[in-house]
Amino acid sequence: MKVSSFPIFTLKGVPSEAEVPSHQLMIKSGMIRKLSSGQYSWYPLGYKVVKKIEEVIRQELNNIGCREILMPTVQPAELWQDSDRWDKYGPELLRFKDRNNRDFCLGPTFEEVITDLVKNDVSSYKNLPINLFQISSKFRDEIRPRFGVMRAREFIMKDAYSFHESSICLDKTYELYKTAYKRIFERLMLDYTIVDADSGNIGGDVSHEFHIIADIGEDDLLLDKNMNGMNIEIAKVKYSEHDLSKLIKKSGLTHKKGIEVGHIFKLGQKYSTKMGASVTSNKSEVIDMFMGCYGIGVTRIVAAAIEQNYDDKGIIWPSSLSPFNAAIIEIDGNKNKNVRSLAQKLYDIMQSKKIDVILDDRQVTFGNKSKDWELIGVPNIFIIGKKESEEQLITFQRRADNKKEFVKLDDIEKLLEKLSI
Repeated sequence: MKVSSFPIFTLKGVPSEAEVPSHQLMIKSGMIRKLSSGQYSWYPLGYKVVKKIEEVIRQELNNIGCREILMPTVQPAELWQDSDRWDKYGPELLRFKDRNNRDFCLGPTFEEVITDLVKNDVSSYKNLPINLFQISSKFRDEIRPRFGVMRAREFIMKDAYSFHESSICLDKTYELYKTAYKRIFERLMLDYTIVDADSGNIGGDVSHEFHIIADIGEDDLLLDKNMNGMNIEIAKVKYSEHDLSKLIKKSGLTHKKGIEVGHIFKLGQKYSTKMGASVTSNKSEVIDMFMGCYGIGVTRIVAAAIEQNYDDKGIIWPSSLSPFNAAIIEIDGNKNKNVRSLAQKLYDIMQSKKIDVILDDRQVTFGNKSKDWELIGVPNIFIIGKKESEEQLITFQRRADNKKEFVKLDDIEKLLEKLSI
């Protein structure tokens, strides 16, 4: 990839409404642009990060036997009326009528749609368990969208659903998802924790939230020394106390702020009973299926990761999330054929090794290029100017600490192996 065919739109300033670092840096680095309140378009730079997150999710869910589908975003009111959530869900559910005066909504979540889908094709316990997931846009009409994609009205989410003959089978699958989620967040190299949680509008008896620890998090967590604990809603019930300071003292736990990036639920038979999703059991009895629901906020992870990885120059991506593994900066390559030749040679070496690399061949100053790539946060930066081309050297810079070293072209492959990129 070369910048000449990969548009980059960095900014010096940011809108005053961008209050938190992740929102500011996503705009400054050219990852997103605002369309309307709580809605953002994703430029190629930002969307590459989104796709990397999606790929990790796909791999780990496929590993536990969960298969990908895609469901319509526009949902008929009848399904929500069957589940009794049409009126109960609240104003976050964006309702509207089509040209035939039929009621619809934009899907904030898909329990109704998936239950209707599965119930029409599954009638026997022999078809169970079933595990299905999708990665798609959701819409929740937030009263106060804020912090960029952190609390947006339109966002990308992974939602998975499982169907079972018994609660025992559901329990086993629930633990599979919990383990898969741990692997996902570990592969994404994020500092996270799991807490007992309230099920809210989704429902069910048991649920757990996955939180990225960050100072600007909107959720209050009470955690022990091993970072295990509960969210404040559960703590209020458990300790019969609503004041945060008194809760901290009463529980003996530590208060942390978290950004919720994942939530898993044991739904039980809440939806299957109301919507007639039943199967014939191995005892020839008709039973309502047991269900689980498992969500991950894909676009929210992008912002949460930045909140954990930035400095005064910009983003510092972990290698798992960076839009590119390496960036090559050529200095005046349009004026110096030797510089361009060496930059192309290094680029070809990296491409032959399947390294996700971008070559900055723009006709702008080195200072502008350097500031852009520090802002964007690619972990490995390779610089080639007149001096390097004359001595067949590469200047290598680590974004994490901005330290530089000179590497001979003949030794570059050893460096790449050492970096494991």
